[in-house]
Amino acid sequence: MALINKIREKSGIAVTVIAVSLIFFIVGGDLLGPRSFFGGNNTTVGEIRGKKIDYKDFQERVDAVKRNYEAQVGRAANEAEVNQMREQAWMQFISEYAYEDEYKKLGLKVTDDETVDMVQGDHLSPSIIQAFTDPSTGAFNKNGVVEYLRNLKTLGPAQQASWVQFEEGLKMERLRQKLEKLLSSSVYVTKAEAEKEYVASAGKSVVDYLYVPYYSVADSTISVSDSQLGDYLKSHSKQYKGVDSRTVQYVTFPIMPSKEDSTQLYDQIKLLAKELATTTNDSTFVRVNSDVQLPLYQSYANMSDQLKEAVKTFVPGGVFGPYREGNTYYIYKYGGTKTDTVYSVKASHILIRFDNPSDSAKAESRKKAESILAQIRGGASFEAMAMANSADQGSAQRGGDLGYFQNNGTMVKPFEEAVFSHPGTGLINRVIESQFGYHIIKVTEAKTNTLYRLASIGKTIIPSQATRDEVYNKASQFALESKSAEQFTEKAKKENLHISTASRLLESSNNINAIADGREIVRWAFADKTDLNKVSQVFETEEQYVVAVVTNKTDKKNVKVNDFRTEITEKVRNRLKAEKIIGQLKDSKGELDAISSKYGPGSIVEKDVEVNLLTGMLKGAGFDPQAAGKAVGLKAGKRMGPFEGENGVFIIQSKSTEPAPEIADYSQYKNQLLMNKSGSVPYLINEAVQESANIVDNRARFY
Repeated sequence: MALINKIREKSGIAVTVIAVSLIFFIVGGDLLGPRSFFGGNNTTVGEIRGKKIDYKDFQERVDAVKRNYEAQVGRAANEAEVNQMREQAWMQFISEYAYEDEYKKLGLKVTDDETVDMVQGDHLSPSIIQAFTDPSTGAFNKNGVVEYLRNLKTLGPAQQASWVQFEEGLKMERLRQKLEKLLSSSVYVTKAEAEKEYVASAGKSVVDYLYVPYYSVADSTISVSDSQLGDYLKSHSKQYKGVDSRTVQYVTFPIMPSKEDSTQLYDQIKLLAKELATTTNDSTFVRVNSDVQLPLYQSYANMSDQLKEAVKTFVPGGVFGPYREGNTYYIYKYGGTKTDTVYSVKASHILIRFDNPSDSAKAESRKKAESILAQIRGGASFEAMAMANSADQGSAQRGGDLGYFQNNGTMVKPFEEAVFSHPGTGLINRVIESQFGYHIIKVTEAKTNTLYRLASIGKTIIPSQATRDEVYNKASQFALESKSAEQFTEKAKKENLHISTASRLLESSNNINAIADGREIVRWAFADKTDLNKVSQVFETEEQYVVAVVTNKTDKKNVKVNDFRTEITEKVRNRLKAEKIIGQLKDSKGELDAISSKYGPGSIVEKDVEVNLLTGMLKGAGFDPQAAGKAVGLKAGKRMGPFEGENGVFIIQSKSTEPAPEIADYSQYKNQLLMNKSGSVPYLINEAVQESANIVDNRARFY
């Protein structure tokens, strides 16, 4: 009675708590969302050219894009697709606000007649064609556009608004095309530019050079100070633009099924096996009860290895299993076999390519292929010969094994005909030619068109709530006992937990390394209240719990050495290495080989190297446009160096120069340059317009 009286005393409090909870449930979206009393009144998603974009307006645009998409595909959009729609809506705002002034200055517009023409006229927008194309046939239905517009007034307000938004998008798309075409038409290439391009590609020099790569000097012998890094960053500030980023370390607690979960499922599937044995409609029964939907008829080629072995012992009408594959138990009711019109086979091959289709190249490749075939016939291992000689690297690593395939055009025709005409198994006693080269083929499992009727039930072990609670409690305890980054590391080591690092995460990031749904962790890392070295609460992602700690922050307005320490350290260290190498080489005279011997290990001498300006490549030294330019500009018989290059120090001796022969027509080079320049116009326009629009993107605070 005392307990009942206590409950009655507290009932008023309980009712109040429930009432408050209901209020929060009903209006929680308004109270706790972007416009919330508790979250502040800042509802600005972003700003473009001084125009603020409100959360409500932005979300309405996203919803319109979403409605159009879902109507087109006939299903609800998933989270990844919604993220893409937010990006699409954002780009629409950029197109409207950032480009608006440019369109007005140039007098660009889309008339009403032009809009009609884009939607249902002779010059249809690609977006209209895509929206009204039947996905099953790939045919565009122009009458469908007309019919949709005729019935537009009878549709709901949301659909009408979506169409208006879609049509506005078409106009913006056409305006953008006009701007790009206008500016592309203004691009030109002078004769001097075309001539310079020709000279760079056709002129060449032959040089000898001594090269000491930076990697030949051990990093441990070069000391780099923070002041040197700071000086380098200051003098190269334009190359190292700051970004707002976070570096996060984290540990994961996988939610794996327990032994009890496995036992419980095993008992369940044994009961299903009894019912499967007696059911009169096994195809319907498995469709209702299976977690994994498998075809009723399966070919031997498509079976798992375990099932291939088991099916040999099956008798019609029997139920067999359970067989475990990973975290799934399978049972099968065997209903006999039937024949298919398509055959399956398993084979291996060795591919010998020919470098070009000339008769001499093909003859050389055939000779090699026939030699390998003869060695295999003489007792050599097919698998070893495949690994050593096959140009098909994917199958070569497996001893030539191509797995199972069917006679449905999967393989090129000559190969397929050879394999499926071969009786039984074994080596095909001739070389087969295809467009890929010459094949030596071994059939490892004979062709078959037998299909097995298998009513299959697969039940996957999933963690019970008790198991999930146990893992959560472990993760929660870890988070509670880790008050700092130092404690986080110590406790992880003590519990043998692997610490992963996600570097330079952006505020808009959705993934954290391999964690595909890490958005909440990113939002936590960028929250104002999340300090450096702060340990998080427990996050649930996929089938695991995660505890994280922020170990580094970068600020786009305050670039520091640590933001680019690795990159800058390499640059400064290479510069110091160059000074050291040049100091050892600067007074060197005589032949390059003698200088190399005197310098010692690490120096490389390359002779008769052909260089031109267009490639910027040097044999043995790789891409080094600075060194290549100096080599081409050096007169025959002259020497230059030692000097600092991109990847090492050089001394170059010019042997001969061959200027580009004079030609009368540079149109080929002019057209190529014009094509390259015109092709880059859309990208350059976008970069220039967005840079001048002073874009502020706050979307990550809302999503």
